[in-house]
Amino acid sequence: MFVFPSEQFAEVQKASFANLFALTNTAFDGFQKLAELNLQVAKSSLAESQDNIQAALSGRDLRDVFTTQGTLAQPAAEKALSYARQLYEIATETQAELAKTVEAQYEQNSRRVQGFVDTFVKNAPAGSEALTALLKSTVAAANNTYESVQKATKQAAETVKSNIEASAAAASGAVQQGTRRATKAA
Repeated sequence: MFVFPSEQFAEVQKASFANLFALTNTAFDGFQKLAELNLQVAKSSLAESQDNIQAALSGRDLRDVFTTQGTLAQPAAEKALSYARQLYEIATETQAELAKTVEAQYEQNSRRVQGFVDTFVKNAPAGSEALTALLKSTVAAANNTYESVQKATKQAAETVKSNIEASAAAASGAVQQGTRRATKAA
């Protein structure tokens, strides 16, 4: 009979906690970057709003106010696009770091499980061929499932990236066209 030694159990638990803390630290780093970005955007938006209001109020007539408003649309839209890009970069970097940690943990656990299966198969009593075959096929199925999920996740990330880039390009074009119209109307 195969017995799982307590030293190996303790080692597995230590590795699991180390991975948990690595994942948590990575998530907090991403959250910190997001918070810093949001604070930076809020601070600059407040300063720009003050400047824009002062510029609009300093106009001599209504036409000056509309002209000022028309010139503010494009920079605001460009800043929104820049924010979206930075937000995407933070999310992508954080996701990549989390994926690396999870992948390393999976590979380590996979080696352990394979070692367990190999030891079990080697020490299995006669007549347990069906059980050992089931165990091997279960491990193979789990590995295939992990690889499929990993491929699907990468494909989804690429799709999101291309959608964001296409949206940014379309929004930028729309903002430029709207700015030209606002400038002509003023």
